[in-house]
Parts: sequence; C-alpha cells; structure tokens
Amino acid sequence: MDFNRVQSVLKNKEKVDIFYDERPVWIQGVNNHVAKVGFIDNFEERDVFIEDLYERNLYN
Repeated sequence: MDFNRVQSVLKNKEKVDIFYDERPVWIQGVNNHVAKVGFIDNFEERDVFIEDLYERNLYN
C-alpha cells in the first residue's frame, strides 16, 4: 500500500479490508511511512511500514 492510499482510507467513511501479514487490521494513524495499526483479532497494536499493508476484496 502507498502513503496516498493510506491517507485516502483514513479520510474515507467506507469500510476497507486492510491486512498485515495475513491478519486484518485497522489503521489508527500514520507518520511518514509508518502506520500504527490495531489487529482486529485481538487487542495488539503495532507500528508497521505502510508498504507492508495491503487490501483484499473478500467478496471476489
């Protein structure tokens, strides 16, 4: 994922399926090229490089 797409996701009110290392996450914020994410499957938070985030369409 690139910086502009992350900014778009943060401003967008639609639900977007974002993943990190095969785990669903929500993006809490971004600083330069690092995003703070929360994992949906537990309460873990982590700082990750935005290029390691990706979208997946679960309906196709």
